[in-house]
Amino acid sequence: MVTAAKKSAVSNTVGTAAPKTARSAARRADKSSGGSPSTLEFSKAEELEAYRQMLEIRRFEEKAGQLYGMGLIGGFCHLYIGQEAVVVGMQAALKQGDQVITGYRDHGHMLATGMDPKGVMAELTGRRGGYSKGKGGSMHMFSTDKGFYGGHGIVGAQVSLGTGLAFADAYRQNGNVCLTYFGDGAANQGQVYESFNMAELWKLPVVYIIENNKYAMGTAVSRASAQTDFSKRGTSFNIPGEQVDGMDVRAVKAAGQRAVEFARSGKGPYILEMLTYRYRGHSMSDPAKYRSKEEVQKMRTEHDPIEQVRARLLEKSWASEEELKAIDAEIRDVMNAAADFASHDPEPDASELYTDIHR
Repeated sequence: MVTAAKKSAVSNTVGTAAPKTARSAARRADKSSGGSPSTLEFSKAEELEAYRQMLEIRRFEEKAGQLYGMGLIGGFCHLYIGQEAVVVGMQAALKQGDQVITGYRDHGHMLATGMDPKGVMAELTGRRGGYSKGKGGSMHMFSTDKGFYGGHGIVGAQVSLGTGLAFADAYRQNGNVCLTYFGDGAANQGQVYESFNMAELWKLPVVYIIENNKYAMGTAVSRASAQTDFSKRGTSFNIPGEQVDGMDVRAVKAAGQRAVEFARSGKGPYILEMLTYRYRGHSMSDPAKYRSKEEVQKMRTEHDPIEQVRARLLEKSWASEEELKAIDAEIRDVMNAAADFASHDPEPDASELYTDIHR
């Protein structure tokens, strides 16, 4: 089981070099946080844990893509490959009781909160052992035990819901924070700004995380957004924000800690724009012809979040090639077992059509 460890944007032409992005994010972060570091130096244990968790998400998504190609997963399926550092870094900034809610590209978020790969994969294939008993599929599953509140298929719908979770936290005075994830496309939805207004008005403990992977379905942010620096989207509501190198798990965790501490201390909402990238199409049905293979390959080669950690582990002699291969083999075994379970677990009984329904 995966454990929960605890400019304007990268130019709209995504091929911009990451160091420039990281420097811009660092300047913004230092200014907004009073000099707090824009990145962290991880210990050996932290690097290994981040490596394992991100690799678990990637291998899961690769296996899910295979099952989709075999016809075992129906409907929509949005893979998180390339964006792994965002959820892993943010989850490391949370404590027990904090909540997470996101949109439809949600498998990585589930695994990062500690949900069982078998249960997640079984939900994808519509089986009884799935987290929503096979009735929710890829976009709709939950685990209140793990503090995960979906998985929502309506673009931007989760932003209001996450704000509501934070309202409940404030009402109960329980000291919890809600991480509310959404993408650059959802950032243009009206309910997002209604939520921003209320969250700041009532100083709700919510961190809004905009996963800017540069394309809302197939439309580049430069063609859809008048303001492409999404960290500024809360300016008119007095909500602070910063851009973060979302391909570096250390930078994500550093920003996550600042934002979570800000919200938890009663200062209200905070916006983090994660500058990230998805390697696959918007969904499994998307051939992604709106961008070049060279663009994708450049990101894979120069900025891959997992390869960055792997390189540091090897450079510092904190792990050998053989040890890292062993970790990968172990994770592949776990995901193969999850796929096998999801392929053979029984489908829900027809009577399940009438359960868990609010009338």
